[in-house]
Amino acid sequence: MPLSTLPIAPSVLQHQQQQVKLNTIIKFGGTRRVVVNYNYNKIGQKNVKFSVKSLSSGDAGTSSVQFDVPFPGDYYELLDQAKAATQSALKDGIQLMEIEFPTAGLDSVPGDGEGGIEMTGSMQLMREFCDILIIPEKATRTRIFFPEANEVQFARKSVFGGASFKLDYLTKPSFFQDFGFVEAVKMVDRVKEDDELFIVGYPYFNVDEMLVVDELYREAVAATARQMIIFNGELDRIRSGYYPSFFYPKLAALSKTLFPKMETVYYIHNFKGRNGGTLFRCYPGPWKVLRRLGSRYVCVHQQDEMPTLKEVALDILPSASK
Repeated sequence: MPLSTLPIAPSVLQHQQQQVKLNTIIKFGGTRRVVVNYNYNKIGQKNVKFSVKSLSSGDAGTSSVQFDVPFPGDYYELLDQAKAATQSALKDGIQLMEIEFPTAGLDSVPGDGEGGIEMTGSMQLMREFCDILIIPEKATRTRIFFPEANEVQFARKSVFGGASFKLDYLTKPSFFQDFGFVEAVKMVDRVKEDDELFIVGYPYFNVDEMLVVDELYREAVAATARQMIIFNGELDRIRSGYYPSFFYPKLAALSKTLFPKMETVYYIHNFKGRNGGTLFRCYPGPWKVLRRLGSRYVCVHQQDEMPTLKEVALDILPSASK
């Protein structure tokens, strides 16, 4: 992967109080060429305080344990919440987990940021998340998958430089990558016996990436004691039918095969417009629909199962505004 100057990306957590500028030109094979221009002020910029009470998981209807789930005021708080939610899920023995949140700002929606910038932001935040979640003794037993082999090289030279985690990839560019073709990678051959945790970063640029994630789960996780986290995979594209089942039958099938096995442990999805709001979940709490009132958020609806984005946008939020 031809790369120009690759400065090590500054820590999101270390630079909340000062402005950081990072310019990186990245060329991924022949399909991705991204100029990344970061201007970090205080991450998140919002000082939103919100507190709700919800029952923890356990004996349904009988648990008296409650906990506060504040909507994060910045990315530092977000990562801390995601860590706590993931730790609870790992202890509960959940094998397949999803973490999803916007990277262009806590109030942003998909598309607010340029695709390459959002992916690079996910890489940076994923490194911060791994550092606070995984103890040093477990680092060499954690395998982190990036969408392409080229991105592993970029990660080693920048964000993940010096890390003890095992870095790996889902797909490998081929001679015909400019036409959308990549080489098949046997995932079972890439896994080692002492691997305990897989973290898969943003597998959404190419439709083949999520199909490989499915293969990884079926062949290297499902029948083992291993656990896997999909980090910012934009799985709502598949859930919402963004990829027509007629043209992408295998991808669409994941909603019925892979997704039912998955627990969404941390999730933020924003809705803009007159009836705007946020769908928020922090495991093991319920799914909450939030409306912003001034400098705070209020919960207008909650339920145990994840509502569809269509239900939130067309039914729940409009009803709450009446």
